Amino acid sequence: TTPAAEALAFSPEGIFLSNGPGDPEPCTYAIEAARTLADRLPVFGICLGHQILGLACGGRTYKLKFGHRGANHPVKNLETGQVEITSQNHGFCVDPKLFERPELVLTHVNLNDGTVEGFRMRDRPVVSVQYHPEASPGPHDSHYLFEEFVSMMRARREGR
Repeated sequence: TTPAAEALAFSPEGIFLSNGPGDPEPCTYAIEAARTLADRLPVFGICLGHQILGLACGGRTYKLKFGHRGANHPVKNLETGQVEITSQNHGFCVDPKLFERPELVLTHVNLNDGTVEGFRMRDRPVVSVQYHPEASPGPHDSHYLFEEFVSMMRARREGR
């Protein structure tokens, strides 16, 4: 429930929006904070944090008939063409209509059901994935996302 102003008072180099349980739409405090933070800092969202970012960007979420649970979920990275094996634990998903907005890019899709698994903003250092790239033990296919987030923070610090 930390407001954006309180988080910004710590002078962070970036914000990580982590996973968590449940329906993201009632988390209006987090959606508003994410909207403000994404305008000012590099932001990386996973799972619930991904859904919060989708809502902060003006999208909607919906409940999956059957949630994505466990390991070995194939996700295609649309930017590289590679398939990543992921760990997942969620029952809600970002509506793909969000990507009709030109400032947002769909980056990852679930190969089992075609649902949204990741996106980025074109003009801001904001990336997000639905699955759990931090899962351990488990697949390590997605560790590049953390490197990308660190690079975004470094670029901001160096004024690029």
